Amino acid sequence: MAVLISVWGASPGVGKSTLCAGLVRWLADAGLRVDHFREEEVLTRPQFSAVAESFQRSGAVDLATLIAATAEFVDSVLVDGADVVVADALVPYLPTVLAMGHEEETIGAFMTELTEVLAPVLPVMVFLDGNAEAALSRAARREGAQWLDWYVGKLAAYAVSPPVTDLASAVTYLRRERAVTLGAMARNEWDLVVIERADELSRSEVLRAAQQSLRPWLGTATR
Repeated sequence: MAVLISVWGASPGVGKSTLCAGLVRWLADAGLRVDHFREEEVLTRPQFSAVAESFQRSGAVDLATLIAATAEFVDSVLVDGADVVVADALVPYLPTVLAMGHEEETIGAFMTELTEVLAPVLPVMVFLDGNAEAALSRAARREGAQWLDWYVGKLAAYAVSPPVTDLASAVTYLRRERAVTLGAMARNEWDLVVIERADELSRSEVLRAAQQSLRPWLGTATR
């Protein structure tokens, strides 16, 4: 049975993409067939073509379109025979759903349906927890001096709650995003691995923690 490892975190800069790359190498070295679904590929994967078209046309996407695209993706994983999918900031799409201004009731119904659609690929989330402000500073050091202004401006342009106008309000919003994400995971009984203080750990320490925690699920994917 395929396993979907969804990697999310408390903030940009907390190390999601780095962890995904490390997990992909580790799993491939173990002889598993791994599909690495990078965040930007949501606009190029054929199963998400309707999602990409919607974003390009209006900057938003209908929740039913997201569900349909996810169902197509799950079918493709089963047909292609991947043992593990490592998804960098893909499902459960909650930052996108929040950015479109959806209320808690709508988000709850969406998550219930999404959980049912993902059931055939045994989803487990690895959540990199940590201090959002520190993680944003780390991302700014990596991406350049203008990145933080760009990121705050991007959040400010969305219908997020609470609204974002500066760095402090961006951190406040990210705390809400974290709470909504972890709450949705708990209510829908997702398998969840939380790596605490990930922003304070080295890359190798984060990878080792994820490897150790994921072993129970990866036994399912071993052929």
